Amino acid sequence: MTLPALDNLVRAGQLKAEPRNAAEIARLLAMAGTRLDDARLPGLSVEGRFLGAYNAAHAAALAALRWHGYRSENRYTVFQCLAHTLGWPPARWRILDSAHRKRNLAEYEGSLEIEESAVAELCDLADALIADASRLTGAP
Repeated sequence: MTLPALDNLVRAGQLKAEPRNAAEIARLLAMAGTRLDDARLPGLSVEGRFLGAYNAAHAAALAALRWHGYRSENRYTVFQCLAHTLGWPPARWRILDSAHRKRNLAEYEGSLEIEESAVAELCDLADALIADASRLTGAP
């Protein structure tokens, strides 16, 4: 299934059109679930739980993008595409954008200051994203 807005991103070089791969999508959703479970482990550091929730959200968002027949190597673009792949309003996917910026500060500058409330919010959002992507793809 192609979407005009995503086809425009292919022409701009921000996405690649690629046939849907059901096995890959299933693996991404399974990985998202595992990472979200890890993010909810109380014994992990707040930073570890944040990164787990972020990675869970990314895997689920990528699964939705792949279901539509597209791929991106840019994590930010994967989150932006949620408006088209799952019909998410900007207020929802922009929380993921904020998490992406925090993740980049941690990965590239060694700086991650995160609140427990942000981890909880990100876990809830990742949970909703996994559920929406699972419904889209017909995953159990």
